[in-house]
This record gives sequence, C-alpha cells and structure tokens, in this order.
Amino acid sequence: MTATIILQRNVVLQQFINSNLVRKTILEKVFNGTSPWENFPPSHVSPFLTRKRVSGWGSRGAVFENLIRKVNPKTIIEFGTFLGASALHMVQLTQQLNLDTQIICIDDFRGWPGFRNQFKDIGMINGDVLLLHQFMQNVINTNASDSITFLPFSTGSGLENLCEWGVYGNLIEVDAGHDFHSAWSDINLAYKLLKPGGVMFGHDYYLAADNKGVRRAVNLFAKVNNLNVQVDGQHWVLV
Repeated sequence: MTATIILQRNVVLQQFINSNLVRKTILEKVFNGTSPWENFPPSHVSPFLTRKRVSGWGSRGAVFENLIRKVNPKTIIEFGTFLGASALHMVQLTQQLNLDTQIICIDDFRGWPGFRNQFKDIGMINGDVLLLHQFMQNVINTNASDSITFLPFSTGSGLENLCEWGVYGNLIEVDAGHDFHSAWSDINLAYKLLKPGGVMFGHDYYLAADNKGVRRAVNLFAKVNNLNVQVDGQHWVLV
C-alpha cells in the first residue's frame, strides 16, 4: 500500500461517523429529531393500508445470509426498497445472528408509471400513492422499526446527503433502476459510501434486457475499477 493510498484511506475514515450515531443522525437531519414511527399510522391514512402487504423480487435469496454472515455489518444501506421485503428479511437475519445493525432504506416510494396495474390494493389519496405508508406499516407490523430508518428521496439525493453526514455502509444493496443509465449512476454513487472491507451487491443481474441494463452497468463498473463479479442467482456481488 503506497503512502498516497494510506493518506486517502485515512481521510475517508475521518469522515465516518460512529455506527452508533447513524440512526440519531438521520432522525435529526431528515425528521427534525423525531421518529417517523411514532403515532403511526395517521388517522387519515389508516383506512387505506393493509395490515401486512410485503412484496418483492428475490428478497429472500441465499445471498443475503451469505453476505451478512461474512461482513457482520453495523450499517446496511439499501437503494430501492419498494414495500420492504428484502429489508425486513435482513432485519430477521441480523437479529438471528445477534448483530446490532441499522438498515437505511433509500427510495422515493413513488413506484413507476402503471405499477398499480399489478398492485391495485396499494392505496391512493388525491393522486398520492401510499407506498411509503404501506412500507412503514409493514415495518411496524414486523416490529422492525428500531432496526430500520429511511430516506424518502431519489437515490441520487439520498446518496449525496449520506456522504455529507458521514453515514457509510458495511454492506450496500443496489436494487433501484433497471435501465443501464440508472443502474450505472446508482452503482457509482453507492460505491462511494462503502466502508473499507465492505461489500456491495444488487439484484436483477439477469433480466430480459440481457446485457443492456443492470448487467451491463455492473460488468462495466467492475472492469473500470478492477473488480470481479460473482453471481448468486439473480444477484451480483462485487469482489
């Protein structure tokens, strides 16, 4: 390791906040110091929520347990949460392993055009789809609110703010946009939040888009940064 690399690494390490301060920092910066879980759900939203509506894709793959056992993460950052299926699975795994882990979910919780054709039971009030509220309901129903915090923003703005606040992850999952440009942007931004010794992985390596979407972005990023790609089902892992 050269002196330059050591210096760069030390500068990065000085930017990290202690993992015990991650939750407190996000509550202060995003929610004015109060917990969004308190007094949830609000009365005007409650009639539109399902007690438990957890749905996802590949959210219980073996890759989650494999990586959590390997990394023993204090902080997990997830880009692309939807209804929280994979985040809730990771909470379950970290609890089984007696890990004190905070999971940060970054998602604008807007879905995509036409997604309610598949998810007609997700409520809507005056054009405002209630994905965020249903996600929160799922977390509450699973008693996972002490382990999960969230940033209801785009991946780009969420990543930028985490960097500014010194919140970095030991394990990062990228599962947001599936097109090449979105995946390329998310992967590049997310990698900047990875602590030394951490692991970044994601979903949708094999899609109908073949090598024009996520897989192309992952392979190109690995090539540019002299990394290798390991495939675990539909998931990719950078090593």
